[in-house]
Amino acid sequence: MQASDRFNINSQLEHLQAKYVGTGHADLNRFEWAVNIQRDSYASYIGHYPLLAYFAIAENESIGRERYNFMQKMLLPCGLPPEREDD
Repeated sequence: MQASDRFNINSQLEHLQAKYVGTGHADLNRFEWAVNIQRDSYASYIGHYPLLAYFAIAENESIGRERYNFMQKMLLPCGLPPEREDD
């Protein structure tokens, strides 16, 4: 692999990371990454009707109630953020 290939790959990765939040970046901590994954999952569950219907049947709830529950879970999917250390 040549130096120009590495530069090209890194510039493409930086472009994707700037364009899409879920792809992460160098300063992304573990909590923020987990929140992105959880929110993407809940959005996918809400957006795909058969999957939403499956969850509704499995939990014996209506589809509307499951959609509402998933949207509520998207607010704080991993709980409160940890305390930041200001060094």
